[in-house]
Amino acid sequence: MSPSSKQLWGIDLGGTKIEGAILESPDSSKTLFRDRLPTETHKGYEHVLNQISSVVDMMKAAAGYTPERIGIGTPGTMDPTTGLFKNSNSAVLNFKPLQADLQKLIGVEVVSANDANCFALAETRLGVVRQNFPDAKVVFGVIMGTGAGGGVVVEGKVIQGKQGIAGEWGHNFLDESGGKCYCGKIGCVENIIAGPALEKFYHEKSGTEKKLKEIVGLAKSGTDPVAVETIGRLHKMFGKAISVVINILDPDVIVIGGGVGNIDSLYTKGVEQIKDYVFNDRLDTPVVRPALGDSAGVFGAAFLVEK
Repeated sequence: MSPSSKQLWGIDLGGTKIEGAILESPDSSKTLFRDRLPTETHKGYEHVLNQISSVVDMMKAAAGYTPERIGIGTPGTMDPTTGLFKNSNSAVLNFKPLQADLQKLIGVEVVSANDANCFALAETRLGVVRQNFPDAKVVFGVIMGTGAGGGVVVEGKVIQGKQGIAGEWGHNFLDESGGKCYCGKIGCVENIIAGPALEKFYHEKSGTEKKLKEIVGLAKSGTDPVAVETIGRLHKMFGKAISVVINILDPDVIVIGGGVGNIDSLYTKGVEQIKDYVFNDRLDTPVVRPALGDSAGVFGAAFLVEK
């Protein structure tokens, strides 16, 4: 077996950058290549495809060969029935045959999954789960940032689902107070506990606009009652939302990523709230921070190519 046969190629397609990486092997976080180009979605769908192709060309030049498969993590998902892309905040990608067009352009088989699935996969295979919970069979990965997404990994493999929406807890109903979501429904998880939703709640209550980091600081100091209310509401709603996932999936570990996931009290007061809503007399589920940082997306994409 040649060394190249063990290498895993992945691409993280983000709203602002397209990053490519080649992992030395499935058991190592050592990268043989890692670089990026801007996505430039404002230039249109074809331009984004060409930018991805350019990153692949960079990877080929560095490695000296063309792989059989490339994994790509995306801000949205491919519909398994129609083959069209959907649910992306990069609107130029929606309703386009992204995977098929990309395969045709680069001449290599492409395996795709959304960014939350890639996050969950990377933290399972290389990150916090492997490091601290090596016997975990079922992992739920959460991204709480500008949105709220999730990914499910079972026995080291991503579960995409019949409609490609497995793990999409951010668009479960949580509370009417969330108002109308961009997806068309009312009261989605994302519209209540994602970063912009928390900032909006604070603004509506206080009449003052502040960034989430400021709100968290004010809540921690106890000097701003509206900030305290905003973060208290986050704890409660997080507990409600995650309890639904636990009741259905009962994962061995939950990993929280994204900017909102950096709020320390989420792992104390937020977890205490889960206990109030989960269908059990106690909470045994570890809720932990990730270990890979910005590497998770592209590493997870690389792991998609394993058969």
